[in-house]
Amino acid sequence: VQLQASGGGLVQAGGSLRISCVASARTSGYTMAWFRRAPGKEREFVARISGNGGATSYADSVQGRFAISRDNRKNAVYLQMNSLKPEDTAVYLCAAQRNAVTDEYGYWGQGTQVTVSS
Repeated sequence: VQLQASGGGLVQAGGSLRISCVASARTSGYTMAWFRRAPGKEREFVARISGNGGATSYADSVQGRFAISRDNRKNAVYLQMNSLKPEDTAVYLCAAQRNAVTDEYGYWGQGTQVTVSS
């Protein structure tokens, strides 16, 4: 499965942005997630969503500001980002096929850059 992320860009602090990730194959059975990697920092978890979209989980740093969703008809997952802060600046990566035991993902996309100016 190949994952293609898009929709990143430059936005002012307080603004909103929606990024997308489209898979090359059916992903309805997979938990999908967004991670991010900021300059000089390790990759960190942002949000994940279950295969049927019924369960979501967020990092404390984005809880209440970001919303993850998916459209299994399009093999896509989305991240709506509101009230953006400069510290949200990062490359956002999508991932699929979470192993619930190891919390590792089998598939990764190449990422999309989100830059929040102050």
